[in-house]
Amino acid sequence: MDLDTLIQHYFGTDDPDTLDPAQLVLGKEKLAVDFGVEREPSRRFALWTLMDAFGFAPLPADAFEKEPRLREAADAYLTAAWRIERD
Repeated sequence: MDLDTLIQHYFGTDDPDTLDPAQLVLGKEKLAVDFGVEREPSRRFALWTLMDAFGFAPLPADAFEKEPRLREAADAYLTAAWRIERD
């Protein structure tokens, strides 16, 4: 999945800095619903990373409760993101 395409799909723009509050709320709602119903593991992970980028992803233990490999990948993703932010 292409991140720019996902942002365009859910938020109607390719530049998140231009979002007005209503667009942001609607996009987050659509994204959360799709994450909740998606069954394909790689698509779920991609949607979760987008949710994380917008600051509303559930914790990996909650998001991937029944998917240990995805939970581990999400934990590793968050660890790497935290290290990047620290530098």
